[in-house]
Amino acid sequence: MKKALIVRHVPREGAAGYLQPIEAAGYAIERIDVASPDFADVDLCTPDLLIMMGGPMGVYEQDIHPWIPLQIEKLAARLEQDLPTLGVCLGSQMIAAALGAPVYPGGRMELGFAPVMLNGAGAGSPLRHLDGIPVLHWHSDTFDLPSGVQLLASTESYAHQAFRRGSNLLALQFHAEMGEDPRFEDWLTHFWADLDIAKQCGIALRQDHADHGPAAVAAGRAMIGEWLSGIEN
Repeated sequence: MKKALIVRHVPREGAAGYLQPIEAAGYAIERIDVASPDFADVDLCTPDLLIMMGGPMGVYEQDIHPWIPLQIEKLAARLEQDLPTLGVCLGSQMIAAALGAPVYPGGRMELGFAPVMLNGAGAGSPLRHLDGIPVLHWHSDTFDLPSGVQLLASTESYAHQAFRRGSNLLALQFHAEMGEDPRFEDWLTHFWADLDIAKQCGIALRQDHADHGPAAVAAGRAMIGEWLSGIEN
């Protein structure tokens, strides 16, 4: 059976709604946390599919998180071989860094449910399932677009919301996997300062999660399912 490895930067940010299409595509899922002593010895070129999820840290905070340069080095080796890789939020920023692009604070907290704006390439990609669907945004970092990739989506606040390289690399700044996972309450509890920065009300965000979450997850699953069906091993 094909193996998929999920790299978690914090336990509360897992693959959530994306688990279903990954398993449906025939992958046996394994997980590793960057805080684990075993992470230093993990070969990121070994899994058939690599999924890197989000986290509150910045790629540029390498003095605080010494595993970041190690992960970027391992990831760069995987991308050099064009092995199937998905990055979400911090995971997408890791991909950008591994491809040589700078990652930095964007100067604005983007938090809440809103659609992404697809360009022509995005409308012809698996992201087409997200057209007009509010999905969860929760970040304040961004990156320059790496060379050799194709931009797929933007928002008014951040131009670089999704990109791909060929069939095997997909990077998503937003969280279309979140909308039905109970860990959303953990996000509200542990990242409460972000709500203050973004001037967001927790009660209103819970209601948006209830109203928009199921459709976001359904669209996200369709997107990932289509992407997985097109990767080249």
